[in-house]
Amino acid sequence: MNDVIVTVKNLSKHYGETKAASKLNFNIRHGECFGLLGPNGAGKTTTIGMLTGLIDPTEGRVKIGDFDLQVDPLKAKAKIGFVPQDFAFYPTLSARENLVFFGRIYGLHGRHLRRRADLVLQMVELNDCAGRAVSTFSNGMKRRLNIAIGLLHDPHILILDEPTVGIDTHRRQIILEQLQRFNSDGLSILYSTHYLEEAQRLCHRVAVIDKGKIIALDTPKQLISELGEGIIRVCFSKPIPSSHLDRLRQLGPLVHWDSTIAHIQLKKNSADHVIRQIVVSAEREGFSIESLNRLKPTLETALLHLTGRSSEVKGS
Repeated sequence: MNDVIVTVKNLSKHYGETKAASKLNFNIRHGECFGLLGPNGAGKTTTIGMLTGLIDPTEGRVKIGDFDLQVDPLKAKAKIGFVPQDFAFYPTLSARENLVFFGRIYGLHGRHLRRRADLVLQMVELNDCAGRAVSTFSNGMKRRLNIAIGLLHDPHILILDEPTVGIDTHRRQIILEQLQRFNSDGLSILYSTHYLEEAQRLCHRVAVIDKGKIIALDTPKQLISELGEGIIRVCFSKPIPSSHLDRLRQLGPLVHWDSTIAHIQLKKNSADHVIRQIVVSAEREGFSIESLNRLKPTLETALLHLTGRSSEVKGS
């Protein structure tokens, strides 16, 4: 059996001169939780739109299992469960009524539909309130219903776009535990989130996308290990001349994102020394430091290191 459930080749989307996505290439394996990460405006939403058939690519191909999404869209989409960031149900209907409605759209009927509805309600722990109008649900319950609808037709891959945005920490943990259980049972998952601690916990591999291009693709552990002991992020009040950058490079491996921001990778037990030298050097050169932060090795720090921008949570 082919080990790959999603194949993306040279996938691109252009809006005039704007390249929202450019030459994307990656695979998602059966049973894998694959993260799609990046700052706001990086191209994640466009990519998800092309993977689900909601956006037509300018060029490139997407295969879901053995089916090309453009050549055989109905068979390809039948393998996809999509959980969008926005709530996608009818609030005046009950949870079960929503599932029956969407189940019929999926082509499910009769006893099979009722059994699937009961099963996914149990999977997301909403069976006790299945008859209540969804308008009475908390945001966390609504998020779980979104997931139940995506699971209803027993997809081969579940694609989730910000599934925990706007809910509290406790309810986020419930959803994460459920997703981990689904993945452990063999469900392939594509997970897009701004909460990078979630991706660090769930994902086997992640692709970091920025300005429409994939700039890193590896395991969270490997991306984090490349940070060493972490980084010092220093923001200056005015552009840094090359002579000052040369001095900063003497303190450790340097990544310079723009004219006023520098990242210095830390060696073991070097943080205090590096911070002192940055301050002394800035005072000597007449620079004002706007901010100086020590960032420990995490996936969030790795994203900042790769893109120069932090992950910003939308809709919360």
